[in-house]
Amino acid sequence: MKLLFDILGWSGSGLIILAYALTLLQNKRYLDYGKYMNLLGGLFIALNCYYYNAIPPFVTNMLWSVIATLTIYKSKKEKKKLKKERITIKQEQ
Repeated sequence: MKLLFDILGWSGSGLIILAYALTLLQNKRYLDYGKYMNLLGGLFIALNCYYYNAIPPFVTNMLWSVIATLTIYKSKKEKKKLKKERITIKQEQ
């Protein structure tokens, strides 16, 4: 069981670092991937911290995951809005 939570912790760290690297590329194509990587990375690290009873980093990573979830929700909402606007513009033409 310990090995599973160690793998989750290291995988989560890797995902968050990779998400940060993708953000530095400033390529919009990768930004959506980064959001999901942040979400999964935060959850994986939080599980690892919970297993080891490390409560402060557990809370931090849960908040990290909540922020990532809100960001994903906001992005999807904005994409939906843009899609509606495009349809409206096409209908007006």
